[in-house]
Order: sequence, then C-alpha cells, then structure tokens
Amino acid sequence: MEGSDGARPLSAVPAQSAFGEACGVEVLHVAPDRVVCRMEVTAQHANRNGVLHGGAIMALADCAAGTAAFINIPEDRSNTTVEAKTNFLRSVALGDTLTATCVPLHAGRTTIVLQITLTREDGKVAAVTTQTHLVLDLQG
Repeated sequence: MEGSDGARPLSAVPAQSAFGEACGVEVLHVAPDRVVCRMEVTAQHANRNGVLHGGAIMALADCAAGTAAFINIPEDRSNTTVEAKTNFLRSVALGDTLTATCVPLHAGRTTIVLQITLTREDGKVAAVTTQTHLVLDLQG
C-alpha cells in the first residue's frame, strides 16, 4: 500500500537496525501516519539512579522516528535526523515496558517533523520527543 504523497510501500521497510536490536527495540506497527515501537527496560538500560537512562529513551524515540520518516519518503530518497528534542517527564523503572508512538506532524519534500510520545505500562507519558529529519538523495 502506498501513501498519498509517494510514500514507500510497507514492504520496503527494512528490518530493525543492529543498534535498535541491541537496545531491545521491537517494531510493532508501521504505517505512514503512525509507527509504534517498544522496549523492555532492563538493567543494561539503567542510569546510575537505577531507572531508565535518558539516552535509551532517545534511542527508542529515534528508532520510531527514523522508521516513520523512512516510510513517508519516496523509494529513491533517504533521510537523516538533523534535530531532536526530548522533554523527560517521568522516570521509567527497570522491568517496565516503554512504548513509543510516532506521528508525522509535517511530511514535506525536504523535511519531515515527527512527534514521539513515550508511554510507560501504567499509561503515563514518560517523555515526548520532537525530531526533524532531512530528506536526502540516495548516494549511488
């Protein structure tokens, strides 16, 4: 299925990156209007205070946003993150599962702006990330 603006077909989305896999990111849903990923929080994700490290939150958000940007651009284009901002609202305990829901706010020809809401198992928002991605020509 193609998006209305020349988005890639869902079959063109590659498997999760090796980095995403190492972080334990699981992709649950991919569509041009929404991407959902999750990560079980383990001791490897902890900061010195024994809760989820902010970098791990950013990694999960970036995996979701990168997938959303990728599915929303034509097959002859690529993308890269040029800006990311996260508001950390609540801690996330070890053993919890964090879910990232990414929606495009703007999908233009040269930039894509995405919002990622990261939610704990109890339904409370732990963080909100906004990213801007630059749409690039593929290098051959």
